[in-house]
Amino acid sequence: MSGRIKGMSGVEAAELLKAIVPLLRIRPVIEDSCKFGGNWQSLHAPNGRGWAQFHMVTRGACVVERPGLGSQRLEAGDILLLPHGDSHLLRSRTGGAVAQISSEVRNGVRQRSTVDARVDTELLCGRFLFETAEENPLIAMLPDEVVLHTEGQPVLERFRRLLIDIRDELNAGRAGSEMVAADLARALFVMMLRDHLTEAAPTDGTVSLLQDRTTARVVLALLEDLSRDWTLDEMAAVAICSRASLVRAFRKVTGTAPMTFLSDLRLTTARKRLAGTSDSIAEIASEVGYASEGALSKAIMRKYGVRPGALRMAENGQ
Repeated sequence: MSGRIKGMSGVEAAELLKAIVPLLRIRPVIEDSCKFGGNWQSLHAPNGRGWAQFHMVTRGACVVERPGLGSQRLEAGDILLLPHGDSHLLRSRTGGAVAQISSEVRNGVRQRSTVDARVDTELLCGRFLFETAEENPLIAMLPDEVVLHTEGQPVLERFRRLLIDIRDELNAGRAGSEMVAADLARALFVMMLRDHLTEAAPTDGTVSLLQDRTTARVVLALLEDLSRDWTLDEMAAVAICSRASLVRAFRKVTGTAPMTFLSDLRLTTARKRLAGTSDSIAEIASEVGYASEGALSKAIMRKYGVRPGALRMAENGQ
C-alpha cells in the first residue's frame, strides 16, 4: 500500500476501532475455493444487511465490477472486502466465450473450477456475518470496500496466513472449530479495518467526523434516523453547539455544510441498500428520507449517473 495518501493516525484509528469492535460479533463463512482459467465470470448476488463479502486472490489476477461504480483489477495477494455485501461480478481479464464452471462440495467448502480450461487464477471466497448489524449504526459508515495488496509485503502476508487458518479450522471440524474460526475472523476483520484506516485516504468524511465529539454526535444521530426531516437547528441541538459552530466543524473536516453531508449520506446509504439488498426502491427511499421513489431515482441518477435498476445487476441476473 506504499505511495497511497495516508488516512488517520494510529491513535485516531485506535479510538474509532474501540468504538466499533465491541459492537461486532462476526461469524465467518468460507464458501468457495476457486480454480479458474480461460474466459470466466462469477456473479455474486447482494447478501443483505449484516453480511460482508471477501475474496482473496491467491494466484493470477481478475477483475471485479460493481454496479454503478466501475471496475478494478485484483492481483495475486490482493484481498477484497465488501463490508456491505454489495452485488458484484468477478471475471477474467480476457474476452471470448465464457467457460462453464463446475462445482462440488468438499469439507463444507464449494470447489469451483472451469471446465476444459488451464487454471491460471485461484481465489478463496467467503462472507462475514455481523450478528449485531441491526443495532449498530456504526456499521453503516464502514467503507464500501477495503482492498489490501499483500504480495511482496511481508508485514501484510499475515492476512493470508490468517485467512488460510480460518479455512483449515473450519475444514477440520474438530471440537470448538467454529468458535476458533470466529475469533480468527474477528481478528482478521479488525486488522483489515485498522490498516485501511491508517493507510487509505477516506472516500468521504464520515470516518473523520467520528473523531470529533461535536460532529460525531450528529453523524450517529443521522445514521440512526435518516428518514427524519432534519433541520440545521435540530442537528445543532444534537451537537450541543450553535448552528455556526456546527457548520464550521463540518466544513473543517469535509469541506461541506451539514445539510450537504446529510444529502450525500442519504444517497450513499441508498446505493449500499440497492446494491446489497432486495428491498424495493420505494422502501429504501422512505427509510433514507426521500419523499418518493421518483425523488430518490432522480437523485441517484444525478450523483452516480446510473438509474437505481442498474444497481440491481445481480438480482436481475445481468
